Amino acid sequence: MKIHLKALGCRLNEAELELWSVQFAKKGHQIVKAADEADVVVLNTCAVTTEATKKSRKLMNRLHRENPQSKLVVSGCYATLEEEDVATRLGVDLVVNNQDKELLPEKVMDAFSANTMPVIAMDPEESSLFQRGKQRAFIKIQDGCRYRCTYCIVTVARGEERSRILADIIGEVNNLHQKGIQEIVLTGVHVGGYGSDIGSSLFELVSALLKNTDVPRIRFASVEPWDLPDAFFLLFENTRLMPHMHLPLQSGADSVLRRMSRRCKIVDFSQLVQQARSAINGFNVTTDIIVGFPGETEKEWRKTLETVENIGFGHIHIFSYSSREGTKAAGLSNQIAVDVKKSRSQELHKLAAKLKNDFYQAQINNTVEVLWESQKTDSEARVRYSGYTPNFCKIETIVANTVLLESKIKKAKLVSFSEDRGVFKA
Repeated sequence: MKIHLKALGCRLNEAELELWSVQFAKKGHQIVKAADEADVVVLNTCAVTTEATKKSRKLMNRLHRENPQSKLVVSGCYATLEEEDVATRLGVDLVVNNQDKELLPEKVMDAFSANTMPVIAMDPEESSLFQRGKQRAFIKIQDGCRYRCTYCIVTVARGEERSRILADIIGEVNNLHQKGIQEIVLTGVHVGGYGSDIGSSLFELVSALLKNTDVPRIRFASVEPWDLPDAFFLLFENTRLMPHMHLPLQSGADSVLRRMSRRCKIVDFSQLVQQARSAINGFNVTTDIIVGFPGETEKEWRKTLETVENIGFGHIHIFSYSSREGTKAAGLSNQIAVDVKKSRSQELHKLAAKLKNDFYQAQINNTVEVLWESQKTDSEARVRYSGYTPNFCKIETIVANTVLLESKIKKAKLVSFSEDRGVFKA
């Protein structure tokens, strides 16, 4: 069969696509880039916000319109939370909820009578990751979360924490590195909680990866700030660990954090960021902020702006709060008016742009190692490459078309920064 894989939402959804693609390939099936070429289309949905569920529904409809003859398989958080509704939607042939995600390829092959090795099988060693045009690999290290932040529907959809064993993760990383991958990103629902169910920890996992793999660059996806031990940032003395972490703050007011059931106070978060910046020069901390959480007063909002400015971030993902049925926050009183949320969001966007510009400007004239990931033709004889610095700043350069940089790590000098595009020039 020809299989097309599509994901919405988080990096964990992307990592799951890679795991599925490997399993399909081992059975001799082909991963294709275009949905209209596929016999089976697999969509990994998202439900983190109301807007994400709308996008999931729209994409389901579009994929069916583009290729009505294909089998449409839907999984992910939206498909899990609304399983009965999704199963009855036009064009959907199979729903696989999050609890059965690891069995998705097997279920697909069983459902569509294809759980046999074709006569001409695809080489299992061929990297499906490259077929999907990826230059870095997302590694799923765990799933689920034992905490219940009052606004979060994902923990309901994903269930309890389940960690992969060290040997499996190490094996996957080594296999990908042998195929040319230069950077991995450790991802999960609750990355910092890795190992809570198997007697291990994120610290132990990272230490094992540094010892037992040779992949040049190891990076983290989002990590909750309360999970990291005091000695965690000593790991970054090994330069293979990239000096960037996304630490979700969500609010800069302790009173709001309590209503959110967040397990971190502002003073603790600030100290954590200081530890990172003291340990590694140029360490980039990015974050999430939810605007207009129920009951958020003007005083609490001003406190959030003050906290954000005092800490400083290289980038901020800004979300206007949207009520999600099934969460505790949906039943809280004093829901914030849409126009207030819009005004506050605009104010924070303006501050975030200033902080990002300050962070980037401070790095101009530094020479760093860049993983060059993609290219576009700039002129007949020249090519524009883009890539990322160790602290996850995007950078571009223009070279002669005879210079091959893609998937290579090469030093570059940060010459200037375009505030409008958010990109360094080398």
